[in-house]
Amino acid sequence: MSEKPIRLADIAKAAGVSQGTASNVFSRPHLVREEVRDRVKAKAREMGYNGPDPKGRLLRAGKVNAIGVVTAEPLSYFFDDPYARVLMSGITEACDAGGAGISLVSAQSGDELVWNINSAIVDGFILFCLEGDSRLVDLTRERKLPFIALALGFEDESIPAIGVDNKLGAGMVARHLAELGHRRVAILSLPFVDDRFGPASMNEVRSAVYSTSSDRIYGYIEGLSDFGIDPADVPIFETQNDTQTIRPGLEYLFGRDAPPTAILAMSDRIALDALEWLRERGLRVPQDVSVAGFDGVPEAALSRPPLTTVEQPIAEIGRRAVQAILEESGPAHRQMLDLKLVVRGTTAPPRVF
Repeated sequence: MSEKPIRLADIAKAAGVSQGTASNVFSRPHLVREEVRDRVKAKAREMGYNGPDPKGRLLRAGKVNAIGVVTAEPLSYFFDDPYARVLMSGITEACDAGGAGISLVSAQSGDELVWNINSAIVDGFILFCLEGDSRLVDLTRERKLPFIALALGFEDESIPAIGVDNKLGAGMVARHLAELGHRRVAILSLPFVDDRFGPASMNEVRSAVYSTSSDRIYGYIEGLSDFGIDPADVPIFETQNDTQTIRPGLEYLFGRDAPPTAILAMSDRIALDALEWLRERGLRVPQDVSVAGFDGVPEAALSRPPLTTVEQPIAEIGRRAVQAILEESGPAHRQMLDLKLVVRGTTAPPRVF
């Protein structure tokens, strides 16, 4: 049989003090005389006791002062993706202000999903990159803890969420390119579903799992249509928002008989990869090709040339999500934040031949 675990009461008895005094040695040492502290800690070391379990103490208090950030992406996404890094800066800023900690919870593995959600010691959850996966909403609801989604694309409008009007933002930047005179415009898209990339039709758009991607397509098409551009003449290439799928998309678009004079990149990450690819091939931006992104990450202002983009308040989204959890209220309805078109050096009128 295994040995009985050492409890605080055992340490108190061995040191000849009350359990309350022994507890103060570990939690409020300033209340205990030095010689008593030393005696209790010496007995604890001798008996192999490392102090009270903070998890139990926090759970008894009913609040652990930590927020779980749940993602269906690999956890490395928070460190590798420029959008995710800005979002996490807003989350951490608000957590610092509220004296709260952060727990990153992976929802990528289906086998461990239930365990990861149910065992997370947090006061609430921020659900990130979870469109199309109602299991996570169901699991967080079962925990009876506050939660908030960072996307507005859920059909269930009772799900508290913070986000932006993706269709509106996409229409703004599409009209910008059309007003400059571009008529051969192509789209490098975010995923419509997982684990697929390549040329996409409107059928794929209509059946998309991720409404962020489909909403931005609809916004692009509507904005271009206002200038008489037929949607059938706008090629779409679905990427997985990574270099491995963005570069084949550019090769496809510029291998066509009529290559585009402008690229609508559905994220700044896609746009920045496109700038590098075009530079490697001697295509000048914006003289030969205009490029516009979406997100407004810091790297967009530092690119060569600086990137035209649709700027969303990424850090503010993170801050508001944390505040909703810490205040134990959550938004009564969905919060939609404003977007802004930021015109920089990667867009200009098309070259006249």
